[in-house]
Amino acid sequence: MDIHTVLKNKFGFDQFRPGQEQVIQDVLEGKDTIAILPTGTGKSLCYQLPGYVLNGSVLVISPLVALMEDQVANMKRYGEKRVIALNSFLNYTEKKQITANLERYKFIFISPEMLLRKSVKNSIERLNLSLIVVDEAHCISQWGFDFRPDYLHIGEFFAYEGRPPVLALTATADKKVIRDIGHYLNLEEPTLHQYPLDRPNISYTIMDLDSETTKTRWIQQRLLETKGPGIIYVASRRRADDLSSLLQEKGLSIAAYHAGKEQEDRAFIQEQFISGEINWICATNAFGMGIHKIDIRQIIHEHIPQSIAGYIQEVGRAGRDGLQSAATLLYSHEDEGRTRFIIQGDIPTEKEIRHYTSLLQKNIPSDEAAEMAKITATGKRIIDYYLERMYLEEVVRRMEKLVQDKEFQLQTILRLIYSTTCIREMILTFFGESSIIKPESCCSVCGTVDDRWLQGPQVTNLAKRPLNWTERLIELLG
Repeated sequence: MDIHTVLKNKFGFDQFRPGQEQVIQDVLEGKDTIAILPTGTGKSLCYQLPGYVLNGSVLVISPLVALMEDQVANMKRYGEKRVIALNSFLNYTEKKQITANLERYKFIFISPEMLLRKSVKNSIERLNLSLIVVDEAHCISQWGFDFRPDYLHIGEFFAYEGRPPVLALTATADKKVIRDIGHYLNLEEPTLHQYPLDRPNISYTIMDLDSETTKTRWIQQRLLETKGPGIIYVASRRRADDLSSLLQEKGLSIAAYHAGKEQEDRAFIQEQFISGEINWICATNAFGMGIHKIDIRQIIHEHIPQSIAGYIQEVGRAGRDGLQSAATLLYSHEDEGRTRFIIQGDIPTEKEIRHYTSLLQKNIPSDEAAEMAKITATGKRIIDYYLERMYLEEVVRRMEKLVQDKEFQLQTILRLIYSTTCIREMILTFFGESSIIKPESCCSVCGTVDDRWLQGPQVTNLAKRPLNWTERLIELLG
């Protein structure tokens, strides 16, 4: 079947975007493939089109429930009925029914945690799979160690003879992340497609503000005087709630988004933002991955990001329509210690690891042992993962290495913040690239940023606080 014919008949496009055709050809030839395509270049087409050419189902492993729900909704909107999301949104009966009938679906979206459940794994192993996709594959490297170790288990699912090709998709990845993707997914001589990272329509501004109070005043003034839509990234859930509440009081259409909210509320807030009912989101880095909103005009970081790779992932959510957009990073000197505490806080120390393992040897339940050793839930998951695979001394050394890696990432982003070199050039150099033509509105270091285009009336949506999903139902149904 000719892929250009499928492109036209199924998706309505006359030609592929840069990078798509080459990735699809390798997938159809049965090759394991790593595709690094900038945000907004149509990564989903790289598995949806092969799904219509190949016989069998496509399994898409996706990191966030709201992300996969959004992807499924989009496919259904365009007429695909053989698509399902298998995640924690479903109740027990729904999960059981879907699992028993997986062969009915062409596209199956699933979370890493759900994938590793024995009943689900058994059902998937009975399927005729034509392709396995790992979406937002950078999470394997950036999140797997210290946030969701289940990412590190994904490759174990692929370790069987005669498995279908694996396609790993992401928007940004440096050399280390690329190596981690190949290693932890057990890819076999993967082909690599990496396309230019630069987004000339996004300008970069870095500002030194002396305190959180000063940052708050700047953000308030910015949102009142300039247009969105936009995302404000903050370092903590509490800050997201406090800042969004303060801005709501000023009549701004904004909502907080973070992992401390119920899944239904997070999904509802995301949908309101996509539809334009909410103009701004104040979020931790849990928000934005894979959202289909092309007109985000501003990304504001109210803290020092944990890494350049994470920063570019978040900035890349702006300007997917190709129009001018602005990225602003606010920092104060006290941010460095706060960021270091956040990124290293869940990594267990040698003393904690040894205490934890000694308690386990005394047959103390693992949850209780972790609490006694003052290890966080995330830290416990990290240790448990490595203790299953390594001797104690190796685990201690691995945690020490992880701390060193985190510190290196922090020092790299600090060099970007304090540098007198072009911000765009430094970012591209980090990923082994360079800009061909410097845009007219480049960065604050170059002194060429002109944000006057942002000025205009701010959308307030009648200065009304965004409704949660239960309040919206009451408003609609009475």
